[in-house]
Amino acid sequence: MDQPIERVVDLLPADVNRLHGIDVDEARERLFAEDPAAQVRAIEGSFALVSRRGIAVRLVRSLDRPLRYFLAKRAAGPALFVADRIDTLRAGLAAEGLEGQFHPSYTRMVPAHHVVEIQLLGCPDPDPIYTRFFDPPRASGPPDLDALGARYVGALRDELRGWLGALERDRPGEPLGLTFSGGVDSGAVFVVLHHVLLELGLSPARLKAFVLDLGDAPDRAQARAFLQALGMELFLEPITATPAALDVEEAIRVIEDYKPLDVECAAVGLTLCRGIRERYPDWRVLVDGDGGDENLKDYPIEANPELTIKSVIDNRMLYHEGWGVGRIKHSLPYSGGLEPRLHAHLRAGAALRLRGLQPVHPADGGGGRGGDPVRRTHPLPRTDPLRPQGRDRAARSARRHRARHAGVPQAPLPARRSERRRERRADRRHRVRVPAELPCRIRMSPAPRGQPAPPRAAGVATTGW
Repeated sequence: MDQPIERVVDLLPADVNRLHGIDVDEARERLFAEDPAAQVRAIEGSFALVSRRGIAVRLVRSLDRPLRYFLAKRAAGPALFVADRIDTLRAGLAAEGLEGQFHPSYTRMVPAHHVVEIQLLGCPDPDPIYTRFFDPPRASGPPDLDALGARYVGALRDELRGWLGALERDRPGEPLGLTFSGGVDSGAVFVVLHHVLLELGLSPARLKAFVLDLGDAPDRAQARAFLQALGMELFLEPITATPAALDVEEAIRVIEDYKPLDVECAAVGLTLCRGIRERYPDWRVLVDGDGGDENLKDYPIEANPELTIKSVIDNRMLYHEGWGVGRIKHSLPYSGGLEPRLHAHLRAGAALRLRGLQPVHPADGGGGRGGDPVRRTHPLPRTDPLRPQGRDRAARSARRHRARHAGVPQAPLPARRSERRRERRADRRHRVRVPAELPCRIRMSPAPRGQPAPPRAAGVATTGW
């Protein structure tokens, strides 16, 4: 029998979608509605959807779901392979005898907050068509930090309330775990989740705050101090491990990336999940605080030479979408540029799913409408994950992480490297204008040693690259 001229091979997991109020078939139909952007924006839940009409294929995902594709060539016509992981795409191509066409740089990630349309016309393949479905306006809130904080935590409460309601209908009484460090992000999620359980008349005794204890690491003490201050220390459950249990190679394989911070976090997350699974073989649900730093743009720009304060302000969703579709730095194979929110989900969600756990990320709307964020950021990638030195840097970083926890003294940076860094910062100093209505604090870089600080005018911040 002749094969059709074009094929779509859907390799997504059967349980990838968690929708509220509609089924998966109806959600797919919305991709070809008269106004697909508005229809997708109204979808409640977490999703990665593929729909086809004729030679047109449309793909869309919520912020917390990876969705990748690979367009393969065949004599009979093009074939579009769709999956959530790069290794799944490779395996799918191999099953069809097309593995020789595979290379990681030929895979594509569906960018967040866009409906992507691909026309299966054959060679030469036209560029995809991107339609944005989440387009929040700027400066829509009051310049009042208390009011903004109330709206932020209120959105978190609404997402947790909706998610818990759905969970109670499907699996009433399910135990709830939280990956907990005692920081502001996981701390806020814990307090709000406890509050919502009481609001719904549910027992908070089903809740546990899991913290990884690597010996002298500060997380356990910080987590205990946080809960002691609230009189809730009974919810804390440390998971004990040794630094030797951190497996860098496993972390790289799971997240399919080599960025040092992501590899470190994934290695820790995998170790925590491994400990939970050993202690509770049937535990299923883990909530986390991933998303807080990104929503609040809480990463120091001096940690990355690519960034200025202007970069952060002018790219309103830099830490959710990266540089963005149509920008010269937009990364096609990976997560839509930088998109550290997805990196966080890849390292946390993939680690949880690998151990048979169900991840929940309420700071990103738990997948609220279209998975839009409750607002948040990450250091930008300094290493190309396709190059071998990326693996080397990630491995070195993880070794330093293990050594710190094991109490091994670290060698200082070479003096000449530090001197070069100071010279670069001094050369790149510049002044940028900050919008007067922006309610935020800006970290000020010190003046180069031996030079007076430049004058500051009202509404102007002096910063380094």
